[in-house]
Amino acid sequence: MPITPARAAAFDILLRVEQEDAYSSELLHSPQYSKLSHADHGLATELVMGVLRWRSLLDANIANVSSQSLQKLDPEVLTALRLAAYQLAFLNRIPERAAVHESVELVKRARKRSAVPFANAVLRKLAQNKGDSKISKQNLGSAADFAATFAHPTWLVERWVKQFGVETVRAICEYDQKIPETSIRISDASIEEELKQEKVALESGWLLTSARRVISGDITRTQSFREGRVHIQDEASQLVALLVGEGTSILDCCAAPGGKTRMLAERNPEAAVLAAELHPHRARLLKKLVPAENLRVISTDIRALPFNMQFDRVLADVPCSGTGTLARNPEIKWRLKAEDLSELQTWQVAILKSAMTQVKPGGRLVYSSCSLEREENSDVVEKAMASDLSFRIVDCRAELERLKTQGELALQDFDSLVSEPYLRTIPGIHHCDGFFAAILEKK
Repeated sequence: MPITPARAAAFDILLRVEQEDAYSSELLHSPQYSKLSHADHGLATELVMGVLRWRSLLDANIANVSSQSLQKLDPEVLTALRLAAYQLAFLNRIPERAAVHESVELVKRARKRSAVPFANAVLRKLAQNKGDSKISKQNLGSAADFAATFAHPTWLVERWVKQFGVETVRAICEYDQKIPETSIRISDASIEEELKQEKVALESGWLLTSARRVISGDITRTQSFREGRVHIQDEASQLVALLVGEGTSILDCCAAPGGKTRMLAERNPEAAVLAAELHPHRARLLKKLVPAENLRVISTDIRALPFNMQFDRVLADVPCSGTGTLARNPEIKWRLKAEDLSELQTWQVAILKSAMTQVKPGGRLVYSSCSLEREENSDVVEKAMASDLSFRIVDCRAELERLKTQGELALQDFDSLVSEPYLRTIPGIHHCDGFFAAILEKK
């Protein structure tokens, strides 16, 4: 029995995620795997994301039947074991024999033949004991219980419990372990009928009237998506772009991949929009993906801009830990360390301080991140503002009221979106990624 293209692709992607710190979603949508059939691409995605979401639970299952420490296993062998363990524990439609056999064949394919008897023995024991790996969500009394049950690092769950409380943490962890809905932005109502003809079913957005949720069908295979008339973008990300508001001159400080940039350019067609991106290859891709006439893209470090200009609207959507996006990027939780937050904060404060120098008197700046961590959010704002007293914080509630009045906000009771003066979306509480946003106005 040959290895199926889906399992071969999943194995290769997981290995690159493990060894190269690559991102699974980027690899799954890369040209290398574009020739997979629709069914194979779907299974490869299920396997990759499932293994990454449940990695610690899978490792615990493997360790229970392994004669060797997992730390001593070659990455290729452990990756093959995780693939089979996920299929055995979570995918009832996959025959046990196929899951076990193909993972053993993957070990051979990786030229680890000496490990084949070991892998075979471990996987047969896993198949025999698969009923023992059922997930129990009862009697979760501690952060360690949550971490083990929902496959999250204990240190991360502990800090979330202190910040949000147990019930909210349960909602976050449960959301992280599910396939998130795909959200798109609709700028032309006629596109909805077009998508319907291509067997894509949509429902209204949870947060925004211009957003739609894909209920069934493959949006990426539609003509409107290929032509760039429909764009996939989380609703919280869309909301952050709406908070920027209208202006005649707009700066997007950390622009790639460009979803918010596109919204700023489209919603302000008369404005001059400048998008700054640190990495040249991402800046080139952004130019290609957002061909707006009023947009100029430059590759530069926002902390050392090569010009002295001022704008009436500035967006600083900073690089961050991404802990608000674990449902889409589960590998993050296995890479991130508590000490990384301090380093990220230093970078974020520097970006925000530089962005603040680009704001005209009376102009506004939106600082945002897709992190749930205080160090990357309110702490950054407070540190940056302490060094520049010419700014005040605008209460996000007022801006949400404006969006509601303009018919942009679908969620009528938005108290849960506000934390003090800041915007705060929480996965599981809201049907979207976790985003933070602060609005700063120059006096």
